[in-house]
Amino acid sequence: MKGAPRGFCWERLPAVCGGDVLCFAELWMSLEEHQDALELIMSKYRKQMLQLLQGRKGEDAEPVLEVHQANSVEIASEIDRICEMGEVMRKAIQVDDDEFFKVQEKLAQLELENKELRELLSISKESFEVGREDLPDCEA
Repeated sequence: MKGAPRGFCWERLPAVCGGDVLCFAELWMSLEEHQDALELIMSKYRKQMLQLLQGRKGEDAEPVLEVHQANSVEIASEIDRICEMGEVMRKAIQVDDDEFFKVQEKLAQLELENKELRELLSISKESFEVGREDLPDCEA
């Protein structure tokens, strides 16, 4: 990850995100994607300005233009790669959430089943004790 932007307050982040680490990661990824997109836009702007200057100066600006074109291609490929990584992370989060909900559902089901079995056991114990009290004492 790149360094935090100027004026970024780490202490306030948990309050903004509610202490959610995933929220922080998504915000951070979004910030990096926006920064990379801005770099690409600025690179294209510089390219257009150089092309404008090239019309005025002829061949003087061509080496600089080639460097900026190479940088633009590199930045574009990095942005694509970051976007792909973001999509993979989003899918991983979705899979993790789905698994979490399945576990929660199973846990709730088992808790309900446990409660019902305890009630049946209690009823069984009560009926056993009542049946025992109804039997005559055989102490001979």
